[in-house]
This record gives sequence, C-alpha cells and structure tokens, in this order.
Amino acid sequence: MTRLIILIILFLLSLLAVLRAPTYHLWLLAIAVTEFPIIFVLGTLIMLCTGFWTSKYQLAGTVVGFVTLILFLSPILRSYMISGYIQQDMEKAFDQNTGESTRPFSLGKLFRLTLNGPVKTKTITYIKYADGTSLSLDYFPSQLQGKRPCVIVVHGGSWSSGDSKQLPDLNNYLARKGYNVAAINYRLAPKYQAPAPVEDIENAFIYLKQRADELGIDTNNFVLMGRSAGAQIALLAAYTLHKKGLKGAIDFYGPTDMVWGYSIPSNPLIMNSRKVMDDYVGGPYPKVPDKYAASSPLFFVNKNSVPTLIIHGTNDVLVSWIHSNKLDTRLAENGVKHYWLKLPWATHGFDYNLYGPGGQLSTFAVELFLNAVTR
Repeated sequence: MTRLIILIILFLLSLLAVLRAPTYHLWLLAIAVTEFPIIFVLGTLIMLCTGFWTSKYQLAGTVVGFVTLILFLSPILRSYMISGYIQQDMEKAFDQNTGESTRPFSLGKLFRLTLNGPVKTKTITYIKYADGTSLSLDYFPSQLQGKRPCVIVVHGGSWSSGDSKQLPDLNNYLARKGYNVAAINYRLAPKYQAPAPVEDIENAFIYLKQRADELGIDTNNFVLMGRSAGAQIALLAAYTLHKKGLKGAIDFYGPTDMVWGYSIPSNPLIMNSRKVMDDYVGGPYPKVPDKYAASSPLFFVNKNSVPTLIIHGTNDVLVSWIHSNKLDTRLAENGVKHYWLKLPWATHGFDYNLYGPGGQLSTFAVELFLNAVTR
C-alpha cells in the first residue's frame, strides 16, 4: 500500500510536466519537475522496482508508475525532438550557415548540477541620479582577448524586486564563450515607474560605451537580454531607443502587450498581475491607457527593429505565451529577423537550470543568436 501511495504522489507531481501549475508553490515545484527530471525519473524507477518484492496492489502501482515515468520523461523526449531542427531553423531565420552540426541537447548533461567555476566579476556604479539614487551593474568580462561584444542583461522580478545577481550561470557561460556581460540593476516599482527602467538602460549604454576601452567592449556589438519583466524593459529599450551598435534583443518569457495583459490577468493564486502592472505603469489601465500602450514593446515594432530571439514555454503561468505569439506575428509582418523557441513543457523561470531540457535548448539558442547577430 505504501508503494502505491508514493507512486500516486509521484504521479500527481508528474502532471506538472504537462499541465499548468494552479498555485504559486506548485509553480516553483513545476520548475523542478521539468528542469531536474532525472531526479524524479530515478525516484519513480526505484519505486517501480520495489514491486518485485510486494504482491498487494502490485499491478495498480506498476500501471501508475509507468504512466508517471512517461510524464516525467516527456520534457526530455520533447527537448530531444526540438533539438533535431532548432539549429537548421535558427540559421535560416538569421541567414547564418555555420557548416557545422552541433548538439543542442545532451542526455548526459541532465546529470550535471553545476557549472565550472564562476568568472571573476566586478560591481560597477554606472549612474548616480540627482535624487541620490545610484545604480550598479555586475560585469562578467569576456574570457577571450580583444574587444568583444557585450550583452546587457535585465533581471526579472515583476518590476518591483530582483537584482543583477539573478540567474548568473548563463552570464558566466557567455563570458567563457567570449562575450562581455553587464547584468544591470534598475529603478524598481512602485517608487519608480515606467519609463524609468528604460532610461536606466540608456544610461548603462552610455557608461559602457564611455568605458569600452577599459572593459574590452566592441561598441558596434551590443545585445539586450531580459527575463520576464526585464524582457519587457529590454524589448522596449531595443525598439524605442534605437541605440547605435545594438544588434539584437533576447526575450525570455516577457510581456509584450501590456494592454492585452491587463485585460487577461494571471491566476491570483500565483500572482496579482494587475496590481503588479498598476505599480509599474502608474495606475490601472482605465485611468492611464496611454501609459500601457507606451509600455508595450509590441506597439513599437517596425521594419527597422533589431533581430529578436523569443524564448517562452507554453506552460507559463505568470506571463502567458500569447505575448510571445503576438510578438512573433508582429515581427513577421514587419519582416524583422527573429525566431521563437517554443517549449511546450516549460513554465516561467525554466532556465534556472542550464542543464535541464529547457535550459540546454535556450542556452544553445542564445549562443547561436549572439554568434549570428554579432558576427
């Protein structure tokens, strides 16, 4: 009986690999289920094997166990399928032909938990405002010699929290691959509201260009990358600031249509999205509709917009994948080079583990995109 109960619990957990999490804590658990699947697969296999020494409820437990095993394996199988065409599709989208065939996904990497040692970083104050506010960035220098491209990373956190220390593994990875990475802090809501963070990005650009020789930056090759709320900020900056030397934007599950997003709020058991947007934009949509439009990257896409990489899971419970679908359509209508890496199993924050199914594919996509737009 104990075996059956444990397998039923594991089965309920495995549903998070195919269904959207209904509560905040289950969303966090969904990240673990989908991006650390080997742990759950091995646990299920152990419980299945114990069936050889029990007779009561053996068949029921075994059936539940096999279904559970398939569900836990589904992110791995889907990732393997996507890895079969992602390089070809991305090279076509960005007019690149490396002539090399790489492996976007490796089963062996699923067993890894940590990267090599982190790159030595430095914290730099890049702007001091008249009201006394100072903003800093964490700088991950390229591990290759010479002037190298620079990726400006904008953290997530519902516009009101988070900092430049967030999810550093990709920053370290890119630095080892020859990219400078500047992970910035920006002014947070509700004290500061839109468009303050976009202004902060502009000031980060100014600072990095002024210190380019010292920091080893090729000023002709900047790319903006953001996650969640940070992706909205990064996209809006990319499409409105028109900074010289900006070659592309990377959008990890960001809201692109703030007007539509306000009309379709997220599950309140996970996040009060309207309250979050009110604090950032400066009020509810009916009172400040123009500010919601002005904060929507989607509305600023035109034929001159920079190439864009979109990465979003369709199991996202915080920011609907419809935002990415809208952006994908608008970019296509304007003839802008872009690619949408759509991950059917992935939820918000799936890239926490670079070695997970989604983490491996998104890291590959980011690197290929950077190689294409900064070549």
